[in-house]
Amino acid sequence: MAEQVWHLKSCELFANLATDQIRRLEMHSRVRSFTARSLVYLPYQAADSVFLLTRGMVKVCHSTPDGKQSTLAFIEPGELFGELALFDPSQRDEFVEVVTAATVVMIPADQLIQLMSEANAFAVGITKLVGLRRQRIQRRLRNLLFQSNRDRLTHLLLELAEQFGVLAEQGVRLRIKLSHQELANLIGSTRESVTIVLGQLKAEGLIESGRRQIVLLRPQQMAEGVGQSYRQTPPQGLPTR
Repeated sequence: MAEQVWHLKSCELFANLATDQIRRLEMHSRVRSFTARSLVYLPYQAADSVFLLTRGMVKVCHSTPDGKQSTLAFIEPGELFGELALFDPSQRDEFVEVVTAATVVMIPADQLIQLMSEANAFAVGITKLVGLRRQRIQRRLRNLLFQSNRDRLTHLLLELAEQFGVLAEQGVRLRIKLSHQELANLIGSTRESVTIVLGQLKAEGLIESGRRQIVLLRPQQMAEGVGQSYRQTPPQGLPTR
């Protein structure tokens, strides 16, 4: 039980809750571990829990009726996922696949709903989490509808740099490793198209790539090319050469 309390306290959303509130969540929560490529949950399963990731990485995905897969978000330790169970407890629309071996705390949705009614700051935090995640997904969907493959991929690389970028000697290195197919799933394109665009960006000196590793050499120039104000926090001091 002590492990669950530590996991909950380590998440910013839960950090300021009263001890008795944390203990109550602890009593009803379960810790589970998953191996890479396993599934945390599937579409159409009952949406009765919210998940806190404490180790590893998972991705939230959606499948179309014709079998095509799109990736909606990557989740890192300290983040909640499956949060729509708080608002629609019927069925899941998406599925969650484990990227690297992961541990999650499964929290019953009804317990979180009760907590939201008791703690206004916690309720606001959950609402912001849902809003920001939906905003990111909607932005990507707009890009799918109105932009070229190049602009979609550029937007995605900048978005990934905001979430997973670390300042390196050459530029900004993405600490998340993605295959060309995984990048294609994120922008609704094909592996072949992604390979071509990455080759173009590399030839223009905007990125360096290899072995599922990407470094943005000139992120500011990339952002200007798609009309986006680039925000990198952290790291600071992006190269503009």
